[in-house]
Amino acid sequence: AEADEHGEGEAGHAEGGEHAGEGAEEGVVQLTAEQVRATGLVTTTVGRGGGQEVRLSGRAEPSPGARAAVGAPVGGVVERVLVAPGTPVRAGAALAIVRSAEGAVIRSEGAVAGAEADSARARAQAAAAAFAREDRLLKAGVVARQDWEAARATMLQAQAEVRAADAQAQAARARTAASGTPNAAGRTTLTTPISGVVANVSAAVGGYLAQGATVAVVVNPNLVEFVFNAPATATNRLTPGLRFIAQAADGTEFPAVVVGVVLDAVEASGAAVVRARPEGRTPAAGTPLSARLVTDAAGALTVPSEAVQTVEGRPSVFVVGADNRFVARPIMPGRTAGGQTEIVT
Repeated sequence: AEADEHGEGEAGHAEGGEHAGEGAEEGVVQLTAEQVRATGLVTTTVGRGGGQEVRLSGRAEPSPGARAAVGAPVGGVVERVLVAPGTPVRAGAALAIVRSAEGAVIRSEGAVAGAEADSARARAQAAAAAFAREDRLLKAGVVARQDWEAARATMLQAQAEVRAADAQAQAARARTAASGTPNAAGRTTLTTPISGVVANVSAAVGGYLAQGATVAVVVNPNLVEFVFNAPATATNRLTPGLRFIAQAADGTEFPAVVVGVVLDAVEASGAAVVRARPEGRTPAAGTPLSARLVTDAAGALTVPSEAVQTVEGRPSVFVVGADNRFVARPIMPGRTAGGQTEIVT
């Protein structure tokens, strides 16, 4: 069965049909195809849904991962600044070059630790070869067991030294990486971890940067999320996965899905915070948004609210049959939300 979205127009024609002739069937409107086109009647399939409507207001905000502040891993002098505010950059792009005596020392310490590890491995290989030789001689009865045990102890000690040297080399490599991997001259190239646009640059050529000082801030304007305030009474119905349409002030629509509700905000302010992820195009950060969410969907039959008309004092919908016969069917309307009305019976 199909229900007419412009039930008001049909109801008018229904009255006309009832007075068109003595043989007109009660509650039935018979129209020709030309009359249907002329009146602009539109039919729609009965759907399923229903629920309560929650109205939200909020705005588009940068996602937590949409902003990166790049700091100096070691203190030093700024040799070059490679970007300016407004410069688009990709992840890994160079922002500035800092020369640091501390960076040079760290790089040198890493090189020394690596050399010591290599030396320890060479000693361990020699000790292992000596033990293997003593082991063969012991089995041949040429050397005393005391010499075999001394060679074995030397080998085990050399292996322990390798493990210690490798641990120190690994720690030195980690420190070098944390310092921005400076070269032998102590120059460190600072890069952005995300793609986006440079929002501001705090470094100046020739200036000194303390360790941890911000060099530049990069923002990805495409990574946004929707943040809404919700009434406390609706928090138990707003669940992750609920899809809805957010709307900007100019009427532009943005499909989205609820990803979380901050429940502890209810106790503090009497209103929860609803976070949603846009699906498809996104507005600019800071754009005010509104939304109407339908919750508690129970799978009830629904029709557009305009299709529910009053016929002889009873709520009814017109069902279209063969030969453009529009038959009025009494219903019991349920909840109304989002322009849809439930049909209870």
